[in-house]
Amino acid sequence: MRTRSSLPALLALALGYFTFGTSSLALVGLSPSIGADLGVPPARVGLLVSVFALTFAIGAPLLPVLLGRLNRKHTLLVGLAVMSAGGVLSAMATSYPALTAARVLTALGAAAYAPQASAAGSLIVPEHRRPRALATVFGGMTAAAVLGVPLATFLGNLQGWRWALTVIAGLTVLALALVAVALPPVEAGEQPKFSGYRTVLGTHGAVPTVLTTLLFMASQFTVYGVAAAYITDRFDATTSQTALVLLAFGVLGVIGNAVASRTFRTLGGARTITLTLTGLGVAFLALTVAPAWLGAAVVLFSFWAFFSQLYQAPQQTRLVELLPDHRAILLALNASTMYVGVSLGSFLGGTLLPTVGAQALTAVALLPLACAVAAHVVSVRQTGKARTADVPATAIARSTR
Repeated sequence: MRTRSSLPALLALALGYFTFGTSSLALVGLSPSIGADLGVPPARVGLLVSVFALTFAIGAPLLPVLLGRLNRKHTLLVGLAVMSAGGVLSAMATSYPALTAARVLTALGAAAYAPQASAAGSLIVPEHRRPRALATVFGGMTAAAVLGVPLATFLGNLQGWRWALTVIAGLTVLALALVAVALPPVEAGEQPKFSGYRTVLGTHGAVPTVLTTLLFMASQFTVYGVAAAYITDRFDATTSQTALVLLAFGVLGVIGNAVASRTFRTLGGARTITLTLTGLGVAFLALTVAPAWLGAAVVLFSFWAFFSQLYQAPQQTRLVELLPDHRAILLALNASTMYVGVSLGSFLGGTLLPTVGAQALTAVALLPLACAVAAHVVSVRQTGKARTADVPATAIARSTR
């Protein structure tokens, strides 16, 4: 375990997360220009976000097994290399099928990278610094929503979508180089096997914890997946006013992620998750009854963002602490369910917004959130049982990292 020079490595891992997050969502802002260039409707280009998410969700649990002979650092480098190649091929795509294939390749690289990045971040610091390390690494994803996607959209409008995707690919190459130089050798653990999933899924608390992540993300993306249309309809906002609301959302999200580790140290993981679920519920209730006033949108979206970004680092820390020897599999499952939740929530929002209207959409989002609360309660109870139970030596021998 390394402690003295962990910050450069954590920042390198965060840059990889930044390029992953930006790449996964960039096509939302670039879809009009891509559609015009490739001769397809922008909505069809937007479907590639779901293609990316579903590919990631399938790949994240499988790739630790398929790449099990590689150590963690080599897996990270392979993931970044595949992401880079996918980004370059995306920028060069001359047809919709070619772009789709390139997005699948990029998502597979991200699926190899993201869970191992979190696992590596948790291994190169002492145990008491784990929440801060995970918050730093996952902060790259938060920064992608705040800076990466708007900048990619701006660059696409200025120089064209191919240049925007090329720049993202270039940043991914930079992340690869920095991880190669800054990340120390990371404990590899035993070669992952599919049987390891049986051990993990049979552990008290594991399933409801990752299910909480799925439902939490589904609740958020029921609204955030159609955020621009929601803000426009609900608050009668112009394009620039909508951008202002989303900017406020991003800035407060960064602050929330920054204080997540301190909140974890003060409240503990379970209470921090309870706090973030409560904050999200209050935000959605308030958005349901708030007047159609732009100031209310800014305040409530900011409130929502702050509490939502308290979630990821403490939840990842809870999983690492639940079964340290299984951290790679648990974090892969958590990442996978996160993107299943993104896809599910975006589907619900896109389907229901024209039907139920903007004001009722946040009320609908409370339903998966209530299910997330129930799953969290179960996870807390089962996690307590897991910590007091003895783990058989035979199970430890079969475990994976």
